Amino acid sequence: MTDAEWAAARDALPVPGWMRGRGGRPEGYCHRSMLDAIRYIVDNGIKWRAVPVDFPGWKRAYVFFSRWRDNHLVKEFHDRLRDKTRRAAGRDAEPTAGIIHAQSVKAAANVPAAERGFDGGRVINGRRQHLVTDCIGLVLDVLVTTAARLISS
Repeated sequence: MTDAEWAAARDALPVPGWMRGRGGRPEGYCHRSMLDAIRYIVDNGIKWRAVPVDFPGWKRAYVFFSRWRDNHLVKEFHDRLRDKTRRAAGRDAEPTAGIIHAQSVKAAANVPAAERGFDGGRVINGRRQHLVTDCIGLVLDVLVTTAARLISS
């Protein structure tokens, strides 16, 4: 992560409870190194255990990520960065329109039958991924369903 990327990300990160005077133990690793490890895993598509020794241990990086995921901090971090990007582009933080895209994809043989369906129009046995973006292409929401499931409002 470059210094410019870190400067943008640091302001969007949630502040840990111990820094706000709510008690607790200070974290042992810098958030920048943890984000670098998570970005490396996502970029290279590797397993957690394959994290190079340049980063904190894989267990610590995984616990950090899973804690953020379970407390919905990953979504909050994403939304803060999206809002900051929209403001930098001269737009309102909250979009007023969205673009929806859906695609059926084949599921692997090890995906349980309850989690996949048959899309008769595409002749695909698998899952359907739904993506909602704003007008400049920033992700608003993602949903994965069975291919046969219909979405209604």
